[in-house]
Amino acid sequence: MKFLEMPDSVRYTRMNTEELRSSFLIESLFTKDAVELIYVDLDRTVIGSAVPATGALTLPCPNELRATSFLERRELGVLNIGGPGTIEVDGEAFTLDKLDALYISRGNASITFRSTEASTPAEFYLLSYPAHATYPTTLIRKAEQIATTLGSQETANLRHISRLIHLEGTRSCQLVMGVTELESGSVWNTMPPHTHMRRSEVYLYFDIPASDRIIHLIGPPQETRHLVIANKQVVVSPGWSIHAGVGTRNYKFCWGMGGENQVYSDMDPAPITDLR
Repeated sequence: MKFLEMPDSVRYTRMNTEELRSSFLIESLFTKDAVELIYVDLDRTVIGSAVPATGALTLPCPNELRATSFLERRELGVLNIGGPGTIEVDGEAFTLDKLDALYISRGNASITFRSTEASTPAEFYLLSYPAHATYPTTLIRKAEQIATTLGSQETANLRHISRLIHLEGTRSCQLVMGVTELESGSVWNTMPPHTHMRRSEVYLYFDIPASDRIIHLIGPPQETRHLVIANKQVVVSPGWSIHAGVGTRNYKFCWGMGGENQVYSDMDPAPITDLR
């Protein structure tokens, strides 16, 4: 398991482009026929992927967790961004189409990933946090979610937000997770920007053509930097950093949070006019 250590807001100001990218950006996930896991010291987050192309894959328990199974003391959110597939949780099978999600509770010992068709494998995105309470493992169908529409075409940020794991829906110990989809012609996300020191946040950008990019803004509102992000890359956002961006075309992203609370509206605004 790879490790990622977060810099603080003081060290951040002295970092060059490569240092920023190596500290805040995960550039390589979704390798076929592999489970990949990255442990982030911030809120003890684990970010990963599983792409079972030619056969089943089992979620390992890395030695670094000092546990008998991956979910002994953790919970896990899984979002499928690829073809249809199946996740087997302690013998119970759940079928996920694209943009379906699965919340897997603490204490499950065996997690197995499979694709329905090898030619269009499932691409499972994994986001995990420590858990001190247990909630039911729950399949979350994209078609059954009521999305909230925000923004407008005039400001190029018309988008639909689906909350998948949250206080008013599928419950968890501390994980919050959802998907934002931008309309054609809209490119800005998370406007107006904000911070929330009570939670760190993780963004997976996907469904981005190979010729396009996202410019993701990070840092304190008065001293921002940017990361240029390609398809299926992940940015980790500390509580002191804004997390907003603009693309060269519309796209989707999965946002996930863990920390002190799960209140979606708990934000500290950073008005556009205050950004530097």
